[in-house]
Amino acid sequence: MSSNLEVLEAEALKLAPADRSHLLERLIASLDSDPEVEAAWEHEADRREALLEAGVTVAVPAHEAMDRFRARLAR
Repeated sequence: MSSNLEVLEAEALKLAPADRSHLLERLIASLDSDPEVEAAWEHEADRREALLEAGVTVAVPAHEAMDRFRARLAR
């Protein structure tokens, strides 16, 4: 590891947890910058939002969705 990277890592670890989390999100986002993938996710989010607004689908609380998913995996 280069000394610059070691210094940067040491400084990052001094940040408050919320700031480290924000930095982590930014770093990960910088790696996932494929415009086609981002456009596809945006299209999917818009499609799902339209289905919700049209009443075609119903929102489910996250904990309930995870419980259903775990039940399916247990079969």
